[in-house]
Amino acid sequence: MLTLPPLSLYIHIPWCVQKCPYCDFNSHGQNGELPQQEYIDALLADLKNDLHYVQGREIHTIFIGGGTPSLFDAAQIERLLTGVNEMIPFSEQIEITMEANPGTLEHDDFEAYSKAGVTRLSIGVQSFSTDKLNLLGRIHGKDEAKVAAQKAQSSGYRSFNLDLMHGLPNQSFEEAMADIDTAAKLSPPHLSWYQLTIEQNTLFHSKPPQLPDDEALWHIYEQGQKKLAELGYEQYEISAYAKPGFQCQHNINYWQFGDYLGIGCGAHGKVTLLEQKQILRTVKIKHPKGYLAADEYTFDTIEVTEDERPLEYLMNRFRLMSAIPKAEFEQRTGLSHRVIAQGIEKAKNKTLLIENETHWELTAKGKMFVNELLSQFC
Repeated sequence: MLTLPPLSLYIHIPWCVQKCPYCDFNSHGQNGELPQQEYIDALLADLKNDLHYVQGREIHTIFIGGGTPSLFDAAQIERLLTGVNEMIPFSEQIEITMEANPGTLEHDDFEAYSKAGVTRLSIGVQSFSTDKLNLLGRIHGKDEAKVAAQKAQSSGYRSFNLDLMHGLPNQSFEEAMADIDTAAKLSPPHLSWYQLTIEQNTLFHSKPPQLPDDEALWHIYEQGQKKLAELGYEQYEISAYAKPGFQCQHNINYWQFGDYLGIGCGAHGKVTLLEQKQILRTVKIKHPKGYLAADEYTFDTIEVTEDERPLEYLMNRFRLMSAIPKAEFEQRTGLSHRVIAQGIEKAKNKTLLIENETHWELTAKGKMFVNELLSQFC
């Protein structure tokens, strides 16, 4: 039976100082003074238009992403969060994450964002190598990254995350492991560690850098996994590692096929309409000029049909390392778990998945070969 899942909110702030050559997100280089007040006004109007999707729920998590949200003043972030809370109640232990880059955070701002209501910072470090930071087009240096982590540690946040990348241009095994060691010394409760991929519509796609070969990438990944575990970080998602109790609840809601409103330029949402027995995906106007001039911010609304729901659920849920309750599948899709019985049997026969009366669980092989696992359900 379809039930209402927990509700999150994603807020997109699209501006950054400059576009990184690997980035395919909806981001725009800063050109002059940012329209902070006007954009916050638009975000709140956008949310007001989406209130019919709330259906009596509280917001459990908020993620302010970009772009570089830390380009906005703490006072504007506080006005945004206050405005959101005036429309939708917050859960008692709400997690509010904001992305930040070390090159856009002044030391005094750390406490200001915390006082504004942000409970968790996600700091885009990517590497502690000066050479690699230059190749990635980052505007900060390794020392700024270290200071940012130290300030996050002492500024009242409940948690903070450091983003690291591996498989960087000309990166050696030793350099990749050194990044993990340096990050761990800064004691972040959460680490995101993911491989650089070359995406279309990026500078790296038109001018590809020299990346490590597949054998080197595998060695980095395998040994990095081992090192992170030894350092006390549990892998709970494909690219996310946390000390016990510090998993990112916002991302977990994504991967459990929960609901989330998406506001801001190009923001995506996913909502369940219980009375209509529908699941919808929403997309907002992408370009800042069009978004700021709009009265209706939704660019598109797409229904996730009953035929599409099983694979959509599994594409998300297989990112998590935890066992999958069969009841969760039924509550999030509104379908009997028996509709995927054939795919489950194929996955079991290939030792990608195991099953008991109430749960499915990915094997070690299944966790390593998620695309092969998903192909059993296509």
